[in-house]
Amino acid sequence: MNKFSQLAADIAKLWGKYSGAYLSGIQNTLVLALVGTIIGCIIGFVCGVLNTIPCTKRDHPLKCFFLTLIRAIIRIYVEVFRGTPMVLQAVFLYYGLPYFTDNALKFTSIWVAAIVVVSINTGAYMAESVRGGIISVDPGQTEGAMAIGMTHVQTMTHVILPQALRNIMPQIGNNFIINVKDTSVMFIIGFPDFFAAHRATVGASYLYFPSATVEMVGYLTMTLLASFLLRWVEKKMDGSSSYELVQTDQLTMTAGTYSHPDRGTPFDERNREFHSEEEET
Repeated sequence: MNKFSQLAADIAKLWGKYSGAYLSGIQNTLVLALVGTIIGCIIGFVCGVLNTIPCTKRDHPLKCFFLTLIRAIIRIYVEVFRGTPMVLQAVFLYYGLPYFTDNALKFTSIWVAAIVVVSINTGAYMAESVRGGIISVDPGQTEGAMAIGMTHVQTMTHVILPQALRNIMPQIGNNFIINVKDTSVMFIIGFPDFFAAHRATVGASYLYFPSATVEMVGYLTMTLLASFLLRWVEKKMDGSSSYELVQTDQLTMTAGTYSHPDRGTPFDERNREFHSEEEET
């Protein structure tokens, strides 16, 4: 118990002295993860849609050539950024650009560099998620849209993508939670995130484990809150679980029960046509 009491005292000491740095790091982490996830989703949607554009023998050969070229570029992009750690991607983009261009190209803002790294990394994962979400939609949806004269762009915009978005919503949330944690590697380029605050605090206080405990609790709190909010968004997207047939307007009545204001229904014994036919016989 003495050790736990000492740990609580050390955490209280750290929080009292460095709470501003911790809170600032949390804010920077959340902003970077959110912006990076949004831009990464846009990149992923563009790549996913380009990967699913149909190309048939009836299409112009130039169109098929450019689609094949674009898909090859997207495939290389996805494999490279999914197959390498984010920390090395940050090093190559932040330090590699000035190295190879003799400082002609370099990031002047750490924020911009961090957002670019997180965005393109997220986009590589989302590209495959979006492609899978589009493929998961019943092909009959596309055939039905084409049958009523919708173009491929209209079909994707109004029919396929809304359904694909709901299918991949859990993956979007998962990528956001991953980004909340993976922003910790941005310390390699000097980004002032939550983990950077931990490193600075440890360097000033030499209380490594108490500061690491604060970090663990902070990251766990952020991810749990994100999970809760994302589940709430998913439920909102699902809509109501119970639906009732609106029958206040007679035009919404089901087939066979619609009653014409003058003639009734063919099954109504009070139908005027029924009585007139009966009188003629």
